[in-house]
Amino acid sequence: MTDKLRRNAFGVLMLAALLGGCSTTALTPGANAVPESEETQFAASPANIASLTEVVQRNPADPQAYNMRGSVLGLAGRHEEALSDFNKAISLDARYAQAYANRALVYRQMNKLDLALADYNQAVTIDPGYSGAYLGRGIVYRQSKQAVNALQDFNKAIAIRPDTAEAYYNRGLLYQSQRQHQYAIDDFSTAVGLATQQAEPLIARGLSYIAVNDFKAAAGDFDEAVGLEPQNLQAWTSRGLAYERLGDKEKAAGSYARAMNIRQDYDPARSGFSRVGGQAGQTYQTF
Repeated sequence: MTDKLRRNAFGVLMLAALLGGCSTTALTPGANAVPESEETQFAASPANIASLTEVVQRNPADPQAYNMRGSVLGLAGRHEEALSDFNKAISLDARYAQAYANRALVYRQMNKLDLALADYNQAVTIDPGYSGAYLGRGIVYRQSKQAVNALQDFNKAIAIRPDTAEAYYNRGLLYQSQRQHQYAIDDFSTAVGLATQQAEPLIARGLSYIAVNDFKAAAGDFDEAVGLEPQNLQAWTSRGLAYERLGDKEKAAGSYARAMNIRQDYDPARSGFSRVGGQAGQTYQTF
């Protein structure tokens, strides 16, 4: 493997995680896109893809080169090109577990869940200790409403890698969907501790706090979430609901207004703003 290939190895591990995280974090599908980090934008940039193409051209028989470029192409939303690279990597090494798992991530983004499941199955067959493949398969099971299978895979992923925030987060989403909110809160709390700069576990925990009528705790989580991601539509809308339930119409209206500034036609924010007596053009205290 070339020096350039080695230098790219760490980045691709990060990219694989990002590629998976982007497709799993929305609690309400379509409600709010996860903001891209600067690292994600750089990784998916044409310049970086061109650099990885040079690596492929210099290493045409190295499956790792195709796997790395495929991961970045998937992150950039260039799904067919990514699949072509993963197919090539697998043709060069039929037991390349990471290539199967990364191809599954792209299939999952394309909502081809049966194909994603088949690739995750292949990845864990090749490498029974591959926590990321169990996590990915668990997400497919969760999206397919197969709660028992999803729980088993999340438990397995956590047993192998107990420091993986995304595994706790996704298991928390599963518990939340089953209305087992205390279990969900516990998992989201672990995810928050492991991923201190991520807003999504805070938002998810805040929603479960609302479900158990702990509005003060929910408001605290949403306060922190909007501090981390000031353009997060769901965080501001949920914060408005928490403060509305606390009876603080000023902060509720301010939060709903901030959400509408991000997306003017977002009905949950518009409805909340109207419920608390919000007036267009008026300034509200948000903190």
